[in-house]
Amino acid sequence: MPKLFSDPEAIAEDIIRDVGTNLVVGLPLGLGKANHIVNALYARAAADRAINLTFFSALTLEKPRASSLLERRFISPVIDRLFGGYPDLTYANALHAGELPPNVKVIEFFFLAGKWLHVPFAQQHYISANYTHASSYLLTRGLNVVTQLVAKRVVNGVTRYSLSCNTDTTLDILRAREQGRASFKLIGQVNSELPFMPGLGDLPADEFSAVLDSPATDFPLFAPPAEPVSDTKYAIGLHAASLVPDGGTLQIGIGQVGDALAQGLIVRHRDNAQFRAIVKRLAPGVEPVESAPFAKGIYGVSEMLIEAFLGLLEADILKREVDGVVLHGAFFLGPKSFYRALREMPAEQLARIQMMPVSFTNELYGDEDAKRRARVDARFVNNAMMATLMGAAVSDGLDDGQVISGVGGQYNFVAQAFALQGARSILTLEATRQAGRRTHSNIRWNYGHQTIPRHLRDVFVTEYGVADVRGKSDAETIAAMLAVTDSRFQDELVKIARDAGKLPKAFEIPRAHRENFPERIVDALKPAREAGLLPSFPFGSDFTEVEQRLIPALQLLREAQRMPLRLPGLLWQGMTQPPDAAARECLARLGLDRPTTFAERGYRALVNAALARSRIHDFRRPCERRDP
Repeated sequence: MPKLFSDPEAIAEDIIRDVGTNLVVGLPLGLGKANHIVNALYARAAADRAINLTFFSALTLEKPRASSLLERRFISPVIDRLFGGYPDLTYANALHAGELPPNVKVIEFFFLAGKWLHVPFAQQHYISANYTHASSYLLTRGLNVVTQLVAKRVVNGVTRYSLSCNTDTTLDILRAREQGRASFKLIGQVNSELPFMPGLGDLPADEFSAVLDSPATDFPLFAPPAEPVSDTKYAIGLHAASLVPDGGTLQIGIGQVGDALAQGLIVRHRDNAQFRAIVKRLAPGVEPVESAPFAKGIYGVSEMLIEAFLGLLEADILKREVDGVVLHGAFFLGPKSFYRALREMPAEQLARIQMMPVSFTNELYGDEDAKRRARVDARFVNNAMMATLMGAAVSDGLDDGQVISGVGGQYNFVAQAFALQGARSILTLEATRQAGRRTHSNIRWNYGHQTIPRHLRDVFVTEYGVADVRGKSDAETIAAMLAVTDSRFQDELVKIARDAGKLPKAFEIPRAHRENFPERIVDALKPAREAGLLPSFPFGSDFTEVEQRLIPALQLLREAQRMPLRLPGLLWQGMTQPPDAAARECLARLGLDRPTTFAERGYRALVNAALARSRIHDFRRPCERRDP
């Protein structure tokens, strides 16, 4: 049986006594970090330079940080409410401050998007890796400790622990230990909010060397609230939803596109005529590849289990069973209601969701015949930042070497799409991005960094449509990518391709694709938005109703700051138009109901005007709001 501890410092001392002063510690990706044990080990190493401590991890979670007065006033209560009791990871604070002790290393293979840009130590110690390779890199570096947050269950006096949110790499390295290829101590920290997930991650107590279990070290799980789904993301999700066949297999990632895709599938299933009408408005003259309701249903196999999958389960779309299971996942992260839904789900329903090693979800080898039979007509949907006209994808980094996030499982799923009969890789991206006052195309002629090479090009989706480029020639690929490019950039890209000899001199973009402007997307979605089919928060929100009203207004102000000529008009509107009752609630939430300084009076006017303008596009569905 494991040694039981109630004090983090005591369990850290026990680890050092058992393992020695050269510690190579594996920390699960994201949610599954045993924060108190990690912080205690870090504190011991910081105090004793004779200890060499290496943390090998991914996706270090950090509370949001505000950069402006309005952001601080908006986000501070949200942080207190959603993250107030979450213990910060000390090593992350030291990394940001440039104060990591010389005897401590932090090595990650996936970053929280954008959080470690221009942090030299983090950038220098990043390992570019497929998700499925991470466990082997851990083993080759001499892994001797794994610390993990676990759920606990006692039945008839017998204690068991669930790896819950992170079976991903832990199950793979436990298999290596069982086979004699590794030797390490598995250390658990019990968390009462963590759902006890059945399946391979349900472990007997004797798998653990020590466990930290105390009310004093219990803490609320990291719960990032869902972001509102924009028109652009809804258009992308709806196009992707028209590519998913009934009876097929689905993998999706976290974020607005995943939520939009799932909501698109729900509309397609429950209100098929409306779905067809929406897609027709988005892509006039183009028949959707798939548009029927789901009679057979789909099976999910996704490295990440997200809340949108529970929405598909509730809508009776996620229902094609493989050995009694409708969804295999490897890790999860989401809002508070998501964790609560898993905790409270009836046992027979929860048994249809199985957490597996990432080697299962992301690869075909290992019981390959069974996986091939299960993963029928698979659609693997992942996000990219940019794409080239010849079909390469940029998803994890910049051409100056700075890493934004990581490769993660994207390459794994692209490779599966080519290995499985009938499968497709769908890479989604917004057609443009804003940088300062300038708009840039995310579809480029070329780029100095690539995540997915062009010889693995398959399907790209932007808000303007679908580019199916698998097996196409370079000229055909370029033409297809131009058709989903924002029209403000098409002519320039056509000229570059012609000059390079990759397009015929007489090539012209078809007229049907010359109206790729954001306004067209807004107009196409407006009827469905107003009908409540495409709510900003399709699966609810941890934001209060007042906060939900504020979010689009603050986004409008952020955009206006990039174009300062818009600010005087907003300021005048806000000063001359008295706020109504709803706006007064929002102003009070930001502490601007009784401004006392010139700056506060200015902010009050700007927010008041932004609220009035954003109300036109208020597509929340308050009746489905989560309890904050």
